[in-house]
Amino acid sequence: MKLPASFALPRAAAGLILAILAAAVLIGINETGYVQSTDALYRIDEYTRTRNAVNQLLQHVLDAETGSRGYLLTGDPRYLEPYNAAVAEISQHLDNLRNDYPPGGTDSAMLAQLTRNVQRKLAEMDMSVRMRMQGNEEAWKFVLMTDVGKEHMDAIREQAAKLIQSATAGMEAAQRQVEKTLRLARIGIGLVAAAALLAFYLYLRQSTRLKLKDEQQQAALQQERDLLEGQVRERTASLAQLATHLQQVREEERGHLARELHDELGALLTAAKLDVARLKSRLVEQPPEVGVRLQHLTETLNSGIALKRRIIEDLRPSSLANLGLTAALEILAREFSERSGIEVASSLEPVELDESRQLTIYRLVQESLTNVGKYAEAKQVDISLHSYSNHIEVDIKDDGRGFDAQAQRPSTHGLAGMRHRVEASGGRLTVASRPGSGTRITAVLPKMAGAQPA
Repeated sequence: MKLPASFALPRAAAGLILAILAAAVLIGINETGYVQSTDALYRIDEYTRTRNAVNQLLQHVLDAETGSRGYLLTGDPRYLEPYNAAVAEISQHLDNLRNDYPPGGTDSAMLAQLTRNVQRKLAEMDMSVRMRMQGNEEAWKFVLMTDVGKEHMDAIREQAAKLIQSATAGMEAAQRQVEKTLRLARIGIGLVAAAALLAFYLYLRQSTRLKLKDEQQQAALQQERDLLEGQVRERTASLAQLATHLQQVREEERGHLARELHDELGALLTAAKLDVARLKSRLVEQPPEVGVRLQHLTETLNSGIALKRRIIEDLRPSSLANLGLTAALEILAREFSERSGIEVASSLEPVELDESRQLTIYRLVQESLTNVGKYAEAKQVDISLHSYSNHIEVDIKDDGRGFDAQAQRPSTHGLAGMRHRVEASGGRLTVASRPGSGTRITAVLPKMAGAQPA
């Protein structure tokens, strides 16, 4: 049975609250266990140090007794060195033990009794050593032969054993506290882990439902996106085909217009020029004014013929069909330099291309030079044409004012038409420009139709 969507938020909130509570309980258990374990470990360390201190005290008392007995039996002063060192250490250890046992406790009373027994033992050993130094043989031998020293040592061992036993009991109690803390932490962590697993299960269940719903929405969006992208691709392909068709029609109209100008207008201008020449030859004695007028008419007709030729070349360059691409580009560069006064340097390699790609390159260079003359304010233009194994590269570079290629609109300066013409021929156009750094237009076209430029 599928739950209504209105239950999704309460179930998610319940799982989140349960997870937060589990995390809070886990943190509390962890902190409590840490505090108790730290305290128990600290007490274990104290008891260990206390037990070691009592053992060292007992060892130093034994060392002092051994040294004193050695001196009493042999009279060798060298035995006094370990004796004196042990006595000094005994005093230090007693001071440390007093700091470890606060007054008022049972252990403090046992330490006080131990201190008194140690002091009695030290007094007994000191008296025996002094009598031996003074040469009182009977006195120190009498003390040595009695059971006073043994009684003192037995009392010291008994009190030391009680203190060690008390420290051991404290260590065991602290260890039991650590074990208890670990057991409680283990149980608590188990319970919290179970609660966390339950919360995770609720979260996972809710996430799975949300993910499924999201996937369904994404699938619907992707379907809509694919449909829109398909429509955009179809429209783009149609527009590209239309633009290519318009360019072809334009070139055809240009060719037709060039032929009409060449055939009709050219014939008219040529006939008019011949008529003027015929009139000049028949007018032997002509007034000066008529001669000047005829000469001006001849020059006007020559200018018209030159203008006609230039217009025809712009519409459909005859040099491209008659002389080839390299020669046509050289002529184009020379005429542009003569008209604009801008120096043009060319580096052109012979290339073998079909008529369509030759016209594409020619129009690219022609449009680039037109833009340079109108907008660039350049002093020099470099044109290069290089042929490679499977592609050719055209580069037009000027030193003009340049522009921001990123912010400039694609249609500015005819870049959109240039780019489409190059891409329609299977090539790639790159425009690089910065304000104050000139402009560089590079086109790469394959030599064969359908090939990809390197």
